[in-house]
Amino acid sequence: MKYTTLPGTDIKVSKICLGTMTWGEQNTEAEGHEQIDYALDQGVNFMDTAEMYSVPAKPETQGSTEKIIGSWLKKTERRKDIVLTSKIAGPADMVSHVRENMGFNKVAVNDAIDKSLQRLNTDYLDLYQLHWPERNTNFFGKLGYTHKEDEEWNDNFKEVLENLQEQVKAGKIRHVGLSNETAYGLSRFLEESRLHDLPKMITVQNPYSLLNRKDEVGLTEVLHRENVGLLPYSPLGMGTLSGKHINGIAENTRLSLFPQYGRYSGEVAVKATKAYKEVAVKHELSMAQMSLAFVNQQPFVTSNIIGATKMEQLKENIASINLELSKEVLEDIEKVHEKYPNPAP
Repeated sequence: MKYTTLPGTDIKVSKICLGTMTWGEQNTEAEGHEQIDYALDQGVNFMDTAEMYSVPAKPETQGSTEKIIGSWLKKTERRKDIVLTSKIAGPADMVSHVRENMGFNKVAVNDAIDKSLQRLNTDYLDLYQLHWPERNTNFFGKLGYTHKEDEEWNDNFKEVLENLQEQVKAGKIRHVGLSNETAYGLSRFLEESRLHDLPKMITVQNPYSLLNRKDEVGLTEVLHRENVGLLPYSPLGMGTLSGKHINGIAENTRLSLFPQYGRYSGEVAVKATKAYKEVAVKHELSMAQMSLAFVNQQPFVTSNIIGATKMEQLKENIASINLELSKEVLEDIEKVHEKYPNPAP
């Protein structure tokens, strides 16, 4: 395994992060525990979850993923062996069942972190992230920003950081980060942090893959200049970049079970995926490992969040850390990207 540190800290994390959002929906508690055990044996020490998981968000499974991690922690007493991060849900109809008080106000933050810690059987989180912005902006499949003059949103970046600072001072969280955030949002949080001596957002967890490289325009400059790390999620485009959906959506997969996640299987995305498959075949590479290795090698990436529903998938995905893409492979990847730029934002 390869390691780095969370930016601005001494916390060592593996370049591969274990994603957990299927646990409690597509994976049982026993399977979740098996994945954790295997990942740790391979040197993975970084785990990501969220209060709204498992996915898709439903009242009957909300919090199930954190509970599965919590039961593993209780059973093994290995809290010090992992770097653990979770996320507080932003306001949205799809998660209105999570808590009575949504958003990032003081009451909501306090309620969310306490409930996550209880489910996780721990008294602190190494990193706590805002799952998506409260304001109107482009995330969850939106490439461009559409302004809304009548938007009801209070410019509350400072207030949110103050609410998180209380949790840091209480010892419940060590560091803070963002998710599904833009260059504007990250910059505003950084500005308020500097002006008022508030906690710095040290990471951004956004979708990033061969099918979605939109953050290379704008956000990555901020990441480099401000020493903030990217934690890419969906690096395989919900399995699309393994090649299994090239000839149609495969049965008993996330995309067949939950068709609402169709942004990775549009017409142009399929064409791009087929082109990337040709690159993998040409260079005698596993398509999944090639796709993950591309993300692993990006200089702005702190840790690549991989997920799997089957152990053979998990083993292949973790092993991608041992693949270094050659100049020739990268050149062929760029040719495809130039032809099909960001077909699945």
